[in-house]
Amino acid sequence: MTRHTPELRQIPSVDRLLREPAVLAADPAGALARIAARAVLAGWRARMTDGIEAPPLAALADEVAREIVALRGGTLRPVINGTGVLIQTNLGRSPLSARALDAARAVAAGYSNLEFDLEAGERGHRHAHVAARIARVCGADDATAVNNNAGGVLLVLAALCAGRKVLVSRGQLVEIGGGFRIPDVLRQSGAELVEVGTTNRTYARDFVAAMDDHVAAVLHVHASNFRLSGFVAQPPLAELAAAAHEQGCLLLDDLGSGALVPTEQFGLPHEPMPRESLAAGADVVMFSGDKLLGGPQAGCIAGRADLLEAVRRHPLARALRMDKLDLAALDATLAAYEEGTAARELPLLRMLAASPASLRRRARTVLRISDIPGRSVPSRAMVGGGSLPQEGLDSAAIALPAVAPALELAARLRGGRPAVVPRVERDLVLVDLRAVLPEQDRALAAALRAACLA
Repeated sequence: MTRHTPELRQIPSVDRLLREPAVLAADPAGALARIAARAVLAGWRARMTDGIEAPPLAALADEVAREIVALRGGTLRPVINGTGVLIQTNLGRSPLSARALDAARAVAAGYSNLEFDLEAGERGHRHAHVAARIARVCGADDATAVNNNAGGVLLVLAALCAGRKVLVSRGQLVEIGGGFRIPDVLRQSGAELVEVGTTNRTYARDFVAAMDDHVAAVLHVHASNFRLSGFVAQPPLAELAAAAHEQGCLLLDDLGSGALVPTEQFGLPHEPMPRESLAAGADVVMFSGDKLLGGPQAGCIAGRADLLEAVRRHPLARALRMDKLDLAALDATLAAYEEGTAARELPLLRMLAASPASLRRRARTVLRISDIPGRSVPSRAMVGGGSLPQEGLDSAAIALPAVAPALELAARLRGGRPAVVPRVERDLVLVDLRAVLPEQDRALAAALRAACLA
């Protein structure tokens, strides 16, 4: 039997809290109030065992009211990205274009022809809504899409290489976000990993020496989230494709980031593109939809028609399929590339193209509107999302006044409505403007003012 101390007995009951005006105002129907009250009281009981005194009844009621608001809104909510990392995986990667959002809303509002052929009046295939457009922007025979690129790699390997060997350079046995590693993905597909070359230098002859009748493919993995420099070598893709095809093997290229336009136009190094890979001889390419492509989460797969048919027919294809909202958003995003309007439509491409001078002007405007004694400072933004490692862009940030310790001020920003996620450098709270959408500037100014005056 649990023994209660006199201090714990001072905690009000759930029913007593439910009668408080603040709680009644927050949830007149009472559907969420009891859940919120139990959560708040449990938290305070735990704190009181550590010697922390509980607040008065009115303060507890206010906390329950705030918990009700949080429960009603859910835990997944919008944030303003002030980190300076554009493709911020923890913050949802690339923001969607207005056209992509409209397309998703349109199919979400009612029924759609997700798996129905309107012309034939019979069952259709969901991949058909994006297959042709992916193929066209990549210069491929055929294409499909699944729920993310790791899923795409897994599916391609399972469909084309299960029970056989796959050759991978030791320098490309990478770990992607969340601790997922290429060797693990490959083993789950049922294929056998064969490492060739060394960590820093691998040649086409290393692949040829490892080939036998049990080898199905060579897997080329773009080192998108790290960089090897110095005494290093990897064979050009065209040379690798020729070596693989001469031995009767496939060349599969995991491109990762999914760039569909030259990244040099943003002052960044070149990022390999699907069209280039296929032109160099890759049989199948796989890439993400929500990184440099600037669309929703997706794993795009493009290449030879016979290979894509085998991929679509594999049982894993159903487990990894995309939903109707992401399919609609992906198709709308790809349409902007086809029509030549991506540079002005896609938020990510606009962020990459923004000049440092325009970001400095925005920083000054936000400071003026917020009426806080912060200042505009030079900053360095990163592409992020496992794309273009160590590559940054000159940017501008707002350095907030030291009205509180940096970590406390950052926590205030994250707890606001809207939430703002800054970065802390040398005890300074910085809000980088490059990853902040221009239409968020007024909301950002209000959030900065609220945090600094709290």
